[in-house]
Amino acid sequence: MSKRWAGQPTASLFGQLLAMITLSLVAAQAISLVLLFNLPPPAPDFYRLTEIAQALSGRPPAFTERSPLVIRAVAAPPPMVSDGRMTAVIRKQLAQDLGVPAADVVISAPERFPISDRRVFKVIRDRIARDGGEREEHFLIAPFQVAVKQADGQWRVASPQRQIGLDPWQQRIILLFVLTALAMAPIALLFARRLSAPMRVFTEAAERLGRDPRAPPVQLAGPSEIKGAAQAFNDMQVRLRRYVEDRTAMMGAIAHDLRTPLTRLRFRIETVPDDVRVKMAADIDQMEEMISAALTFVRDTSRPGERTPLELSSLLESVCDEMAETGVDIEVERGEKVVVEGDPLALRRLIDNLLENAVKFGGRARARVHREGSNAIVEIDDDGPGIPEDEAERVFEPFYRREPSRSRQTGGIGLGLAVVRSVARSHGGDAVLVNRPGGGLTARVQLPI
Repeated sequence: MSKRWAGQPTASLFGQLLAMITLSLVAAQAISLVLLFNLPPPAPDFYRLTEIAQALSGRPPAFTERSPLVIRAVAAPPPMVSDGRMTAVIRKQLAQDLGVPAADVVISAPERFPISDRRVFKVIRDRIARDGGEREEHFLIAPFQVAVKQADGQWRVASPQRQIGLDPWQQRIILLFVLTALAMAPIALLFARRLSAPMRVFTEAAERLGRDPRAPPVQLAGPSEIKGAAQAFNDMQVRLRRYVEDRTAMMGAIAHDLRTPLTRLRFRIETVPDDVRVKMAADIDQMEEMISAALTFVRDTSRPGERTPLELSSLLESVCDEMAETGVDIEVERGEKVVVEGDPLALRRLIDNLLENAVKFGGRARARVHREGSNAIVEIDDDGPGIPEDEAERVFEPFYRREPSRSRQTGGIGLGLAVVRSVARSHGGDAVLVNRPGGGLTARVQLPI
């Protein structure tokens, strides 16, 4: 992979992650503190004593920004909080507004009114003034219950209607979270892109190796952990390539060296009786044919073919037209244009082998190309007898043939499908044989686009 990770960070991945987490936490806390100390506090629902008295007198006022006061009758009053100085003042004021003794007024509210924050207290006073009230007028903050004893012994209770949803402080907290997330999103995106870019390039290199074993190595750049992984990847690629080349070279050398003893055998059988000589000559011809096929296979697989963009439908149509000129029964379906990056000579040989097999064993061939997700699919059908399911994989092994004869009239040496799968896998794809329900066989090759 020749592409450098230009502009990517070179610090360790651990250090970058630690820096990102620390920066995110510090920034989130800083934003929250700035908003908390600079935004005005939300004003809770508050009710002036005159409004509570109106509601208990049967004339509940209408509120636009606050929850309405709910009036209900109960047999016993709610528990009263400690009768502190402020509570006594409020009870006395309510009793005076309602025209009842202070003993008949019960106030049930939190023992500490949430007005200790002077800013909240000031906001409430300002709103009372805007509503036309006196700034020093007394009020209660929800939740609370105010009960007044009636003449029949029942108690009339006024309380704010329960809110469905979030209270002002909960809304403020959610607002802080949302604003912090919006402020940190660009920073998180920047860090994520910087950290994921080397991994993305590394993934592309692994994918390219699957398609082309001779792909260039990965450049050693990025965080130290990525550099180490890239170096290990490059070493693995070199070892795999050397392993394959050594095995291929050994196979070619063995096939080449076998020709010398076969040539000596051919000369020596001239002195044997004719009936024996004919059979021995046939065996020698078969062995020479296998050796030639093996050398061709080794030569083709070891040749570093150039990968270029290739329109697969046009290649298939071209090969089918050439074979149709020889008189064989071949039909190609006009399909969509699918471009792959591959070795033109190797892919032509792949198609040639599949078409020859279809004609040889099925009498005719029908070929097509189509797109399936991110892959190009080449399918070639024949009208032959198909193959047993347990041999669908074995037929791709080199020199394996279901028919025991080794003559070209009955199928050749047995390297055709091995070449097909080797070419397909060297391009990052694969090849399979599938029996059709109605009879016949479909050779299916998958190539990544």
